Amino acid sequence: MTAMNSPITTHVLDTMSGRPAAGVSVLLEVESGSGWKKLATGTTNADGRITDLVRKGSLGPRIYRLTFDTGSYFRSAGIQSFYPFVIVTFEVKEPSTHYHVPLLLSPYGYSTYRGS
Repeated sequence: MTAMNSPITTHVLDTMSGRPAAGVSVLLEVESGSGWKKLATGTTNADGRITDLVRKGSLGPRIYRLTFDTGSYFRSAGIQSFYPFVIVTFEVKEPSTHYHVPLLLSPYGYSTYRGS
């Protein structure tokens, strides 16, 4: 397993196939005034993970969001889906803590939670 150096990590599992969702593009943003500021982008690896979005010590206590490009993921597999993007908004209260945000994904539904 890759070392988790980023304070924000994610793992996407394709619950329809029962396998990791490799190749999902992800955008990390932070709430900034009346909008959102891009912090980082990444793509899930063969295990469906991104462990290197941002460097340690780069977060503040703010509101963040991850946008998963789920439409492109399913289109590339030739599968119709309902959600072109999944946006998960969460609050970082303790910047020194690790925040793992998994996404369980199928063409017509998704679920997320705060992982460890």
